[in-house]
Amino acid sequence: MAETTTLARPYAKAVFELADANKLVQQWSDDLALLSLVAKDVQMAKVLSHPGLGSDTKADLVVDTCGQKLSKDGINLVKVLADSGRLPLLPEISVLFEEHKALLESTVDVTVETAFEIEAEQQKKLQNALQKKLDRKVTLQTAINPSLIGGVVIRAGDTVIDASIRGRLTKLAEAVNS
Repeated sequence: MAETTTLARPYAKAVFELADANKLVQQWSDDLALLSLVAKDVQMAKVLSHPGLGSDTKADLVVDTCGQKLSKDGINLVKVLADSGRLPLLPEISVLFEEHKALLESTVDVTVETAFEIEAEQQKKLQNALQKKLDRKVTLQTAINPSLIGGVVIRAGDTVIDASIRGRLTKLAEAVNS
C-alpha cells in the first residue's frame, strides 16, 4: 500500500494544484470519485492490469465506462495515467486528493465507535469539542462496536483516541505481561 501511495502522491498533488488554481476542486473531486469507482471494479481492474492491451485501449475503456459524466480534464488525466501505466492508481489518487481538499476546506471526517448508541445531544457536544480541539470543521460519523464493552474510540485522520474498556484492558494486560 505504501508503494501505491508513493506513486499516487505526485499525481494527486498536481491535480489538486490545478483544480485549486482553476477553482474546480469540486469538479475534480467528482471526476476522481467516479474514476475511482470504475478502477475499483473487479472486471475493470483485470482489464487495467492486462499486459496485452495498449494504453490507448485501456484509457478508452475507462472513459467510455464513465460516459458523459467525466470532464474534459478528467479524460486528459486518464490518458496521462494510461500512457504511464498508472491507471490502477486512480483510487489512491482520489483518496489523496480528498485529503488535500479537506485541508483546504479545514474539514476532517471523524469516526466515533462506541459500545452503545450515543444520543444526538452527546454527538453534538462531542462534535463541538472535537472542532475546538482540532481547529477544523468536523463531520462526525458514529458506529456501534459491542466488543469495546464501554467507552469510545475516536478516529480523525491518523489520530486515534482509544478510551474504550477493551483498550484499557489491553494496556493493562501488556503492562502485566511485560
